[in-house]
Amino acid sequence: MALTYNISDLAKEFDLTTRAMRFYEDMGLLQPERTGPGGRSRVYSGRDRTRLKLTLRAKRLGFSLSEAKEIIDMYDSPRDTGAQLQKFLLVLAEHQKQLEAQMTDLQANLDELKEHQREARALLAASSKKPAASRSAAKPSTQPNGDKNEPART
Repeated sequence: MALTYNISDLAKEFDLTTRAMRFYEDMGLLQPERTGPGGRSRVYSGRDRTRLKLTLRAKRLGFSLSEAKEIIDMYDSPRDTGAQLQKFLLVLAEHQKQLEAQMTDLQANLDELKEHQREARALLAASSKKPAASRSAAKPSTQPNGDKNEPART
């Protein structure tokens, strides 16, 4: 007899909620057998477990659930391996382009952040090299009596 799983078994194994499992079923990624009164119980096969594992791997790689489904469904279709592999390569190439564009954007953001850090450090170093007296002399302050650079009268 083939090994089967209930929704709690797979949810626990893959650290998911049962709600997530039902969502994947709604998306067509999983197709458990329905049993019990009114078909309320779900029985997952080894195939469902494998599809769930592939779905989570695709998600980790940044694929949308619909992209994951499209790729995983290729394995269930008749075995025209050449056409499947061509389609798979196209999907991977498109995803690679998206990731490379994101990496370019992230690198630009990181470079800008580093430039701001350099500027802030230079300003901090320049301000700490000035003697305290010259810093206060450079900024005349107006005291309550209206005279600049004169101690306030109390």
